[in-house]
Order: sequence, then structure tokens, then C-alpha cells
Amino acid sequence: MRILYLHQYFIEPRGVGGTRSYEMARRLAATGHEITLLTSSAFLDESRAPGPGWHVHEIEGVRVEVYRLPYSNRDAFPRRIRKFLAFMWACTRRARGHRADVVFATSAPLTIAVPGLLAKGKLRAPLVFEVRDLWPELPIAVGALRNPLLIAAARWLERRAYHGSARVVALSPGMADGVAATGYPRERISVIPNSCDLEFFRATDEAAARFRARFPWLGDRPLVIYAGALGLINGVGYLAELAAAVRPLAPEVRFLVLGDGMEREKIEARARDLGVWEDTFFMVPPVPKREMPAVLRAADLATSLFLPIEAMWHNSANKFFDALAAGRPPAINYGGWQADLLRETGAGIVLDPHDRDAAAYALVSVLDDRDALQTMGEAARRLARERFDRDTLAARLESVLRAAATGTGGAI
Repeated sequence: MRILYLHQYFIEPRGVGGTRSYEMARRLAATGHEITLLTSSAFLDESRAPGPGWHVHEIEGVRVEVYRLPYSNRDAFPRRIRKFLAFMWACTRRARGHRADVVFATSAPLTIAVPGLLAKGKLRAPLVFEVRDLWPELPIAVGALRNPLLIAAARWLERRAYHGSARVVALSPGMADGVAATGYPRERISVIPNSCDLEFFRATDEAAARFRARFPWLGDRPLVIYAGALGLINGVGYLAELAAAVRPLAPEVRFLVLGDGMEREKIEARARDLGVWEDTFFMVPPVPKREMPAVLRAADLATSLFLPIEAMWHNSANKFFDALAAGRPPAINYGGWQADLLRETGAGIVLDPHDRDAAAYALVSVLDDRDALQTMGEAARRLARERFDRDTLAARLESVLRAAATGTGGAI
């Protein structure tokens, strides 16, 4: 098939962040499909878009066309909206010049639906729309989207994106429910969550030791990490509060945040107020995805955190699946399908989002029992292999795209 892949935030392993589109696109290309991916320079190396306009590269058999549009995790929401619209316009114009058997548009942002829908009409190719977040529910929930007209416009575009698509891919069961709630046929929705790159995350003990050696305060102490964005919705200040609650129980435990974003200074200020800043709680800049196997190998627990908003229970956070792939138990502070998975399989722990003392006790209990921690890690790796292997889920995505291109029906 000729697949036109639209994703504003494509990331390579040498970049910082989730690499789902990279991993899926290169697997599709390896099976013989012709992939053209339109993206922005937001999370790419400067060499990918050294000047204004579009730049074309061949990456792992994929033709990647990059539109220069710098981005920062520190951008306020209005500035992000302007960049969403800028890429929407540029991508719409660029997509019209291609040929395709199927158009595959992946959010967020939701505005990617516009070039997807217009390319569908212009190229006479069916659209498959991938839902990574339920918009506009999340920006409404955190107060980032308040204007009634913008909310109405976003809800209209959301419904138009789903109902203009031959198939919809949702990254979690809750997202699938959200799509179906708009009246979209359930049998045309496929749940393909974020997944686990098992071989990629096979780091050695030597690599883990080198990472630990970078920090004089770490040594062989227990390590709890958070690696990801420091945005409002992530609520990483929770980890500073957890560190303060853990310190009287287990003063040797260290907490490390690897990330950046608009909340970074607030998190540091909170840690200073609590007296744990650079005592048991530390922050460093984010590291490229290719360095994450060593980071996770060095950690005892890897956290995935969000504000206590029920809409976030439907997330499919990359950091959760990377921890599973590395055989490191995830520690999460939210409910939903991932919490159910951890309770069902024993592959990690669910922390109380409201009671920091209870969460601290649960965390220390796990870290103090090395046999239990090892058993959790083995369960995490098994879960990654049996239910979230990237190759298996990429094959399912290929089936969805083929069904859309050929007009065949039925659930996948």
C-alpha cells in the first residue's frame, strides 16, 4: 500500500519522547509498504529542518517530510494552539501533492484531523484516524480550554474526525468507549495501545552502573524515577511530596526526575519547600530515547503520573510500556485499565493519589522486599512480551490500514 502518514510530533530514538510513529512506520516500510510521513520539526534534531519550509529525509525506509516549526514543552496553551494551526495549514497544502491508498492521521493534536479529512477527499483515499488522547476532554478538564466557542468547535471537529474515517484506532479501551459514545460504529474501532520494544530495552548491568556512576548521591541506593514531560496535566509535584513522605520511613531512597516542561520550576520550588531538594529528590534534563534502556535498568521503580482527573485514566503513556519492556515495575497514581492490569498481573503498584503517607508506605514496602520487587519485574516483562509486543501490534495496525484501503469490514 501507499500510506500517507500524518503526525505533527514524530520523534526518532535520538530524540526525547515517545517513538510510536517511528516504530510503526519503519515496520510498515519493512513489510513492503510505501510510507510518506508528514511531520513538524518540533521534537527532531536541528539537522532535520535547518531552514524554513519542508525538508525531505529517508529514515529507516520511510520518506519523512519535515516542516520547520520549533516547539517547546514550556509553551503556554495559546502558543501551542497557534502552532497546531500553523502545522495544520502547512500539512494540508503538502498532503495534496501526494498519492495514497490510505491516509493515516494520528493525534494529538486534534487539528491533524483537518489535513487528514481534506487529503482523504483530494486523494480519494480512505482515512484511518488514530486517537492518542480524548480531545477536547483533557484540555477542558485541566482548564486549558475554556472558551465556549473553541470548545464547541473542538467537539465538532472531534466528531467530524471520527465519522469521516473508514476506521478508528484507539490507544486504550476508554478511548474506544469515547469514540463509540459519539455514535461511531464499535466494530470499526480497533484498540492498539502503546507497545513494548523488547529487544531495544535489553540494557546491561554495566550500562546501568555507568548511569548510576554519573550521580555521586546515588551509589547503590534504591532509585525511583520519572522520565517524561513536566506539564500541568502530569502532576509531577506529587513525586516531590511522595519523596517527603518516604524520607522518614526510608531515608536512603532516591527520587530522580528526567524531564522538562512548563511546571519544572514549580516542582523544584515544591521540593525545596518540603526540604527534599537535592537531598532525596533530584531533577536533570531529559535524555534521548536511546539512553532510556540504561536509565530503566538502573532504576528500581519507574513512575507514570497524572493529576487526579478521571479522564486521564484512559491514557496510554509511553513511560508505562517502556518500564514493562525493561522489566521494571511501573508505579502509577491513577485508576483505569492500567491500574487493573497491574493489580491483575502483579507487574507493578498503584499509589494512592490523595494520601501521600499511604502511597509512601506502599512504595517503601515494595522497595524493602527485593524478592517481591524481582517478581514484579519478571511479571512486567512477561506482560510486555505476551500482550504489548510492538511487532504484534504493528501487524494489527497493518491489518487495520489494509481493511480501510480495501473496504473490507469486520472488527480487528
